[in-house]
Amino acid sequence: MSAGAQLTVTDKRRAARHPVDYTVIAEHRQLGDLDLHIVNISAQGFMLQGEMALERGERLVMRLPVVGRIEAHMIWTHEGRSGFQFERIIRVDDFLKLVDTLQPNPRLRPRR
Repeated sequence: MSAGAQLTVTDKRRAARHPVDYTVIAEHRQLGDLDLHIVNISAQGFMLQGEMALERGERLVMRLPVVGRIEAHMIWTHEGRSGFQFERIIRVDDFLKLVDTLQPNPRLRPRR
């Protein structure tokens, strides 16, 4: 039996990502509060910039605008970047509102 995260969301790393520059405080069970710098986001997950003292499969809980409290699991890490998958897919209408909130540049927001 594997000790990693048992995610029900399918792997969609090819999903459209939207560039953002957003800092959020996340909770980790053992490390406590962590400052995270999100550089891109999709309805399935996000990428962080900065070194993380986490292993694949570890879980974070954060509060995002529009979406509220959401859990994410680390999927990969490479050269100061980390990819996380949300525990659930964010609904399209909520995701569009989230990107509008996180991305102040209208040219970088998704087209409707």
